[in-house]
Amino acid sequence: MLSKEKTAEIVAKYAKGPKDTGSAPVQIALLTAEILALTEHMKQNPHDFHSQRGLLAKVGARRSLLDYLARTNRDRYLALLEELGLRK
Repeated sequence: MLSKEKTAEIVAKYAKGPKDTGSAPVQIALLTAEILALTEHMKQNPHDFHSQRGLLAKVGARRSLLDYLARTNRDRYLALLEELGLRK
């Protein structure tokens, strides 16, 4: 769904170092971008139930990662919520 350029841009913005591609903030930011894209798709295609299921799975995965980040690094969690425009 996301282009390689967009993915690389998100990874560069939220990564701790040059080889950090799997930390929780990076995964959360990537999932957020995918969720936004799928949300737009769902507005145009309300009966696409396969995509709706994928959207709900991504939302659940992001929620789990946010819960993990809130438990382990509260300051980074709050900063990430602010940066991504998410609410708790």
